[in-house]
Amino acid sequence: MAKDKKEKKKEDDGIERVVSENRKAKFDYDTLETLECGVALVGSEVKSLRNGTISLAESYARVRDNEVYLVNCDIPEYIDANRFNHKRKRDRKLLLHKREIQRFAKRATEKGLTLVPLRLYFRNGRAKLLLGLCRGKQDYDKRQAIKKREADRGLRQIKMFRR
Repeated sequence: MAKDKKEKKKEDDGIERVVSENRKAKFDYDTLETLECGVALVGSEVKSLRNGTISLAESYARVRDNEVYLVNCDIPEYIDANRFNHKRKRDRKLLLHKREIQRFAKRATEKGLTLVPLRLYFRNGRAKLLLGLCRGKQDYDKRQAIKKREADRGLRQIKMFRR
């Protein structure tokens, strides 16, 4: 019986439970590179995340004092935490190795590049953030993306009606 539990635990190691995805970032930015990092959270923040309440829409990452912080990320207060609750939009430290910080910070200082959170999820009970090194799209790039999306939707509808 103990052997079955160990085998099941090995199977569950890679399971991700997505809490929030920044879909607007896919439309507004071209992602050049991604990096998975941990997030330093307090207990009431974790409880609130497990309820699935977070907004990554206007958040970004900033390098400060050789550390990376998630800025303007809105995690609502956990109702049952009473006086031990957290501030909604505080800066949260991202957990990265020094060489990752140096490499990402070096590229993020280039003109037009920014660090954007793409997805927040739980892996093995720990909150992880997929951070992207992104370049902003111009208006004409966005129009092309809209045209392509509508064309794909039309093709899918035609395929469905033929069946």
